Amino acid sequence: MALFLLSLLFLFLFNSSNAQGPPSPGYYPSSKVQSLGFSQGFRNLWGPQHQSLDQSALTIWLDKTTGGSGFKSLKNYRSGYFGTSVKLQPGYTAGIITCFYLSNNQDYPGSHDEIDIEFLGTTPNKPYTLQTNVYIRGSGDGNIVGREMKFNLWFDPTQAYHNYAILWDPNEIIFFVDDVPIRRYPRKNDATFPQRPMYVYGSIWDASSWATEEGRIKADYRYQPFVGKYNNFKIAGCTANENPWCGRSPSSSPSRAGGLSLQQIAAMLWVQRNYKVYDYCQDPRRDHTHTPEC
Repeated sequence: MALFLLSLLFLFLFNSSNAQGPPSPGYYPSSKVQSLGFSQGFRNLWGPQHQSLDQSALTIWLDKTTGGSGFKSLKNYRSGYFGTSVKLQPGYTAGIITCFYLSNNQDYPGSHDEIDIEFLGTTPNKPYTLQTNVYIRGSGDGNIVGREMKFNLWFDPTQAYHNYAILWDPNEIIFFVDDVPIRRYPRKNDATFPQRPMYVYGSIWDASSWATEEGRIKADYRYQPFVGKYNNFKIAGCTANENPWCGRSPSSSPSRAGGLSLQQIAAMLWVQRNYKVYDYCQDPRRDHTHTPEC
C-alpha cells in the first residue's frame, strides 16, 4: 500500500510539473486562524519614526538616516501558527532584508533560538530570494551555524500581498507560502530543535555584508526609502506559560495528526524541485558535523 501511495504521489507531481504554480496542497491552515489587527498582537520595537499603520496595514521603511524599523509580538510562545501577508518593494533592494521570524534573542543573548522567513533584496530584473532558517541555542551567535534553505518564488512578490507563515510545534517546523508547504524541518533530536519560548518579530534592515550574492552587491541609498508592507497578521499559539500542546494552533495537515498529507508533500516537492536554490545539507563547503540532522 505504501508503494502504491508513493507511486500516486510521484504521478501527481509529474503531471503538475508544467503548471504555472504548484499543485494545490488541498489544505489551507491560514483559513483556520482569524486575522489580528497589528495593535492586538504586536508593538513597535525600534524605528517608530519609520513605521506607519493604516487600519490593519503596517508599513516599515529604511533610509540612511536610521537603521530601519522593527516590531515585536506582545506575548512569547512555545508553539503555534504565525503568519502575515507581505508585499515587497520592486527595483533595486540589494543588501536589504525584509523579514518575519521567531526569536528569543532578547531573553537568551549569545545563546538564542530563531526561526526565520527572510526576503533577501535584489537588483532589477532578478527575483527575490526567500530564505528560511533555523538557529538553535546560539548557533546564530558567534560561530554561526545556519540551517538555510533558499527559494525563488513562482510569482512576483512585489505585485501583491502574499501569505507567509511558520507552523512550529514540538515535533516539527513547517514553512508555508500561500498555504503551500515549502519546507519541513522535523525534530530529530533535542540538540537540533528549538524548544524555548520565542516572540514573533518583523523588521527591515541593512544586511549588505551578506544578503545579496553573499555580500558582493551592497545597499545603494540612492534608491531609498526601502519599504516593506505587512497586513493580515495571524497568531494562534501556546504562550510561554502553557503546555506546547495546548491545542490553539491549527493542524499542519487535514489529518490533525501533524506532518503533511500526500497532496501537501506533492506540492512541497514541486516547489523544491522547481524553485529551491540552496540547501545547507547539500552544500559541500559546510562542516556537517555541526548539522547532524543532515
